[in-house]
Amino acid sequence: MATTQKAAAPAKKSGFGGVKDAWIILVICAIAGYSVWYFVMGNPDNFIGGDRSGHPANLLGTVYKGGFVVGLILTLLFTVICLGFERFFGIKAASGKMNLAKFTSQVKAAVKAQKFDEAKALCDKMQGSVANVVLASINMYQAVENEPNLKKAAKIAKIQQAHEEATQLEMPTIGSFQALSAGGGADSMALSAGISEALVNTASGILTSWVATVVYNFFSNKIDKLTFALDEIGYTIAATYDSNHNEA
Repeated sequence: MATTQKAAAPAKKSGFGGVKDAWIILVICAIAGYSVWYFVMGNPDNFIGGDRSGHPANLLGTVYKGGFVVGLILTLLFTVICLGFERFFGIKAASGKMNLAKFTSQVKAAVKAQKFDEAKALCDKMQGSVANVVLASINMYQAVENEPNLKKAAKIAKIQQAHEEATQLEMPTIGSFQALSAGGGADSMALSAGISEALVNTASGILTSWVATVVYNFFSNKIDKLTFALDEIGYTIAATYDSNHNEA
């Protein structure tokens, strides 16, 4: 039994594995966001007479007058952008080096023909999370062949279990993330300034929401394709074993 577990172990993950502690990104983005708000937007040159408490002289000064929430919005915007790049490289590494549809088709054909060396060679060429899961399933397929005391149903269950365990191991690499968003007030001059500040905050919040939504939907589509490929190949491997073994 120990031999079976060893043979079925998934390939060691390689490439970009993603940022393990996302809170570090949030802290860095918070520092960057509030630094931009206070030092860049709050630069005295952006205000009439060089006084932050006075009227803004340009757009940067107007945004600064939006208050503490501006730094929060910038923090969220920078966080979405940073996590977007982080997920891009993470999913790129997980996707492998071959076209996913082509790899899925070729592996399914090789498995159905029981050309496991060819299937393993494809996995070595593909690399990434999908290839690792497929390789673990194929290894288990071959391992249960040498288990005469197990019935066919138990062997199929072990193949499916190896596939699911390998998938769970790899899924953190392609895991999706939640989109973040945020949005934003006497004389007539002061009233106009207040309205403009509120509108700038609202526009900044909408921009952050828009970026987060686009990034979220883009990567959700990528992840759906990967998980569909994993499910499709996993089913093919189990079904192939079932059709090629008639014993009870």
